Amino acid sequence: MSLKASATIRYTAMRLGIFVGCFVVVLGLVQLHWVPAGIGDANIAWVALLALVVSAPLSFVLLRKQRDDMSEQIAGRVAGAKEKLASNRSQEDAADDAARVTR
Repeated sequence: MSLKASATIRYTAMRLGIFVGCFVVVLGLVQLHWVPAGIGDANIAWVALLALVVSAPLSFVLLRKQRDDMSEQIAGRVAGAKEKLASNRSQEDAADDAARVTR
């Protein structure tokens, strides 16, 4: 297991942390009446939506390195899976060719 084995978990945890931080800030702004509280009983949904809208661009900018690490990790795993699949296909082709020759 490499040092970057948990790149996806690290990125996801940091992304969730940014969202929770934005949620708390937006909730505070709503409680101070600096931001509209939403319509009727939709207060929590409104706060969550605003937090999502605020946290998305922040995550895009702040988590660039973690996102790149995660994509490298995923690309490496996909390449390994493709190599394994190609190896299995060549083994099956060789076995099939050998069976046809012996008939």
